[in-house]
Amino acid sequence: MTSTTGRVPKQEQERASDEIIEVAPGVLRAQLPIDFTGLGHVNCYLLEDRDGVAIVDPGLPGLSSYKVLRRRLASAGFPIKRVHTVIVTHSHPDHFGGAGRVQHESGAQVVTHQRFRLMWDPSEPPDVDVEDLPEVAKLLGRRFPWDPTPWDGKQMAFSWKRKLALRASRHLPRLMRTPTPTMRLNEAETISLAGRDWVAIHTPGHTEDHLCLFDPTDGVMLSGDHVLPTITPHVGGLSPMADPLATFLESLDKIAAYGDDVSVVLPAHGHPFSSLAARAESIKQHHVDRLDQLRSTAEQIGHPASVTEYSQHLFSARVQGTMADSETYAHLEHLRRLGEMTRQTEPSPYRYVLVD
Repeated sequence: MTSTTGRVPKQEQERASDEIIEVAPGVLRAQLPIDFTGLGHVNCYLLEDRDGVAIVDPGLPGLSSYKVLRRRLASAGFPIKRVHTVIVTHSHPDHFGGAGRVQHESGAQVVTHQRFRLMWDPSEPPDVDVEDLPEVAKLLGRRFPWDPTPWDGKQMAFSWKRKLALRASRHLPRLMRTPTPTMRLNEAETISLAGRDWVAIHTPGHTEDHLCLFDPTDGVMLSGDHVLPTITPHVGGLSPMADPLATFLESLDKIAAYGDDVSVVLPAHGHPFSSLAARAESIKQHHVDRLDQLRSTAEQIGHPASVTEYSQHLFSARVQGTMADSETYAHLEHLRRLGEMTRQTEPSPYRYVLVD
C-alpha cells in the first residue's frame, strides 16, 4: 500500500485492518482506525479468560470509534457486556478514548498506572522536582493543547467546537465519557489476565504515566507506545517530568533488560516483533544521534537560536510543527541540564546556545 504522496507507509501508519489475529496464547489483536499524528491505527488487544475478555487500549473518544470497537469485539465473539477489564497503557486519547464508554456500558474495571492523569483531572498532579516546580506546575494537569508554549511556537489547531467540548469536560468529565481508573498499578505489581499473571512495568518518557505489561509465562510484552517496531515514539518537552528525554532513555534501558525473556512484543501501533532489546537500543541511538545533531547545529549557527530554528534543522519540512518543536525542546532542555547549553528567556522566545 502506498500513500497519496507516493511514500510507502511504515507499519504504524497502515490503515486499520478488520482482521482479528491471534498474536500470542490467549491474545487476539484487533485494529481500530485513527487518523492523527501520522498514525493509521491503534492495536486493541483482546485477552480472553473464563470471565470474559480484557481489552488493551480501546481507541479514540467518540461514537464512531466506539462502534468500530464493538464490531471488532463482536467479530471475535465477545459482546460488550463480556468485557470485564480495560487496560489503558497511557493518557493519550487513542489509548484511553473508548475506555469510559466501555466502563459505562459493561461495568468493566479500568486499569492504569498509578500516575495516570488526564488534563482535566481534578486530583493532585504527580510529584516533580522542587527546582522545576514554578515552571512545570503551570503545565501539570491544567494545560490545553492549544495553549501557548514556553518557546512561543506554533500551537496545535483545534476547532472552536472541540475547544468548547474540552473546556466543558474539565468541569463535567461525563461529557467526554472519560474513564475512571478502578485499579492503579505500581511498579512490579501483578494483574491476572488471560489465565496468567502480568507484571506492571512503569516506563515514563513518552508520557509520565506510561505502563507496559509483561507475561513471564509466555514471554509476552505489551509495550504500548514505549517501544514501536519502526518509528520512534514522540518525546515531548511539555511534561511533568523534569527531563523527559533522560527519563525516556532510562525507561528504554529498563525494558531492554527483559529482552532475553521476551518471545513477542505487542506494540500499540504496527506489527508484533521479537527483538525487544535491539529495538530499544535502536530507538535510544536515534536520540543520541539527535543530540549530536543539535550540538553540531548549534556550532554552525554560532548564536542563541529559538526552538523552532533548531527544529528546522532536526526535522524535515513535511513534519514541521508543534510536535517537532516540542521534541526539539525536550532535547535542548536535556542538553541544558547536562550543562552543555544555556537558555535565554528574555526577550521571548526561548533561545539556546552552547556553553563556551
